[in-house]
Amino acid sequence: MKKIIIIVLLLGLLINNSGTKEEIEQRGIFISYIELKEILDNKTDKEQRHEIISMLNNLKNIKGNMIILQVRANQDALYKSSIFPSMVSSNEDLLNVFLEESHQRNIKVIAWINPYRVSTTNKEIDKYSPLYQYKDTNIIYKGQGVFLNPAKKETESLIIQGVEEIIKYNIDGLLMDDYFYPSDDIDKEEYEEYKKNHETITLQKYHFQVINQMIKKVHSLCKQKGVKFGISPDGNINNNLTKHYADIKTWLKEKDYVDFIMPQLYYGFYNSTQAYSKVLKEWETLLENEEISFYVALAFYKVGVEDIYANAGRKEWLENDDIMMREILLSRNTKNYKGYALFRYNYVFNNNLYTNNTEKELKNMKKVIK
Repeated sequence: MKKIIIIVLLLGLLINNSGTKEEIEQRGIFISYIELKEILDNKTDKEQRHEIISMLNNLKNIKGNMIILQVRANQDALYKSSIFPSMVSSNEDLLNVFLEESHQRNIKVIAWINPYRVSTTNKEIDKYSPLYQYKDTNIIYKGQGVFLNPAKKETESLIIQGVEEIIKYNIDGLLMDDYFYPSDDIDKEEYEEYKKNHETITLQKYHFQVINQMIKKVHSLCKQKGVKFGISPDGNINNNLTKHYADIKTWLKEKDYVDFIMPQLYYGFYNSTQAYSKVLKEWETLLENEEISFYVALAFYKVGVEDIYANAGRKEWLENDDIMMREILLSRNTKNYKGYALFRYNYVFNNNLYTNNTEKELKNMKKVIK
């Protein structure tokens, strides 16, 4: 195993020094609504800008050049929206502030949205939300959280209107994450009605059709504005196809769905069922359309903690402090590779969340980044 790791390191260093990959590699970090609320809420405009500049400077200190900024988490908005309530209290348009300060520092801004999630809990919908009018209808689904019903035309319309607002900004890309179908029965009524005229369609194909229609429309809108559109799906390929109903095989083969893909490869090298090297290769095999850019989302949140779902590899993140470095190096050998993003900001920069391995991981990671 040590010989294999050494070979991978050497190959990665050669690629990094060749000039080609180095010029195009995007080195990003996810900034979620959790960080945004924690860092920016209940601050003056001046304080908020200061905090944003501090966040961006922190990113530059680890040689980063891209943020994945959550501008909609729960049918809310980080910007001045005519549709959604504010995610963070502010007199400023915080998306504009991020864009101004990021672009001054040559940092790209990818606007990140959750298309269907309303809430992570089952709390009542706020009366100021555009969803309040639907609170007692089957457009709203309550399970482990609250979600919009993907099969309803009202849902698709709301997503499209929201995207239209975002792409008016000078963003460098738009990203959706993996919150698609939270359950099989969220649109049971719509499926049964559709089957009356399409008897042979399976539930999986119906769900693929619903999501693909939305994705295709969003991609078309983004293309009209010259904005790159991508998705960050579950790293587990089978979960996408059978649980989330994310038709990744179609997206990565055809041209009308995504411009880039950023799978959440939140695994170590010794994960018993989903080893990083194995899963990375599986994604590369699916990537048939060579015009689609490939990024990897990496699990910095696992640094220095036990990975309880990794079976034999459950202590890997406790016993190693160079996993990020090795994953970046290995990923650079993937076709269409354009960069990586660490999940997420607080685990990299909030000292209260540091483990015994955090600083060592960052130090090792810097060794392979110029």
